[in-house]
Amino acid sequence: MNLALWIGAGLLAAVALTGGVTKTFVPREKLAAAPGGGWTAAVEPGLVKALGVLELLAALGLVLPAALGIAPVLVPVTAVCWVLLMIGAMITHGRLGEFRFVALNVVYLALAAFVAWGRFGPQPFTT
Repeated sequence: MNLALWIGAGLLAAVALTGGVTKTFVPREKLAAAPGGGWTAAVEPGLVKALGVLELLAALGLVLPAALGIAPVLVPVTAVCWVLLMIGAMITHGRLGEFRFVALNVVYLALAAFVAWGRFGPQPFTT
């Protein structure tokens, strides 16, 4: 179970890192032209960058606290925050009719819920 939770957190961290780097450093016009990025054309560039920074922080929060042994409770807290972010992403993509991205967000949400459940419940980090 511990290994599965580490793998889940690592996969989510990779997704968050990829999305965070993209939203933070790729121009909004280029994002808007990419599949699933149409929503960026309708929002302020600052919001896109802010979401990117939040995703970068999530990538760190899903792995580093436990790896360094400093406040490991931040791992499941970050996973819960990721669940909330995915709910917003599902609503946004659903409104645009991008249902394959809604399905992808459901997968990410389920993985984050598993990490949160596992680390708050049966496999918490002990200090």
